[in-house]
Amino acid sequence: MHNYLHKVQYYETDRMQVVHHSNYIRWMEEARVDYLDAAGVSYLELEQRGIISPVLEVACRYRSMTRFGDTVRIETALAEVGTVRYRLTYRIVDAADGTLRAEGESCHCFIDGQGHVISLKRADPALFDRFRAAVEPAAK
Repeated sequence: MHNYLHKVQYYETDRMQVVHHSNYIRWMEEARVDYLDAAGVSYLELEQRGIISPVLEVACRYRSMTRFGDTVRIETALAEVGTVRYRLTYRIVDAADGTLRAEGESCHCFIDGQGHVISLKRADPALFDRFRAAVEPAAK
């Protein structure tokens, strides 16, 4: 599991200073990129190698409100890695008291520059091995 901190900005809230639901998805994306960087699989490196990783699915279950000025910790884990797709899970908690704010997951695939689905294992075996290594500690 990897932790990513995000301080809630005013523009992310509504008139009642409650975070708009769409921002949780953005935070999950921030946490995904940060997780991949920390795991040694930089998203920038992926793109430099001609591999793009779009979202196939995203889900978020909202548990309690987050407000302007709060800091949340997004606990991110790479739940599974296949040759053409991978899935991450997220827990968004209040950094101060640990209150669960939201839970979610996202699923992504690997495509080339022309938008064709590719097998990462075939396209870049070393990079695939780094992805697998990132998920193995979570599976134990």
